[in-house]
Amino acid sequence: MTDSFVIDDFQEDARLSALGTSWEGLTDRVMGGQSDMQMGYRESDSGSVLFLRGAVRLENGGGFIQVRLPLVTNGGSFDARAWQGLRIIVRGVPGPYYLHLRTQQTRQPWQHYRAPIDVGLEWREQFIPFTAFEGRAIGGPIDVSRLQSVGIVAYGAAFEADLEVRWLGLFKAEP
Repeated sequence: MTDSFVIDDFQEDARLSALGTSWEGLTDRVMGGQSDMQMGYRESDSGSVLFLRGAVRLENGGGFIQVRLPLVTNGGSFDARAWQGLRIIVRGVPGPYYLHLRTQQTRQPWQHYRAPIDVGLEWREQFIPFTAFEGRAIGGPIDVSRLQSVGIVAYGAAFEADLEVRWLGLFKAEP
């Protein structure tokens, strides 16, 4: 049994997360890549969902498309020390997908902490502990007391990404 904290379930106001922040889309085009993406909200057989789809291309040093959500509205940080990790319900075309976390430690655009997520054609609920996140271009463990954003990323291989997210939040085990 787990306790959960909703970051976004896409049900109330699809334009704002439960934290009052909005999702944004990013691609490798910010660094000269050629990947294309679409993101937004749509109705599915399970209600409203966030979608990310597009062509991940490796040309010109590229290789990613991403939706990212700031965890606070004022540019500060979110303290997640009371939680064990992220819970996500997702489905889509299989491919290399990751959760990315940024903290006050990740000052450069290429720095982040990442953990893979398993995506298939049926809905999959996953519990990703913070200990599963590894630093990319940054040393040391993640400081979950200073989270700034969470991202869902199609990355690292040339493929047609198509992903739906039904629920995203935090989890902790009950005592």
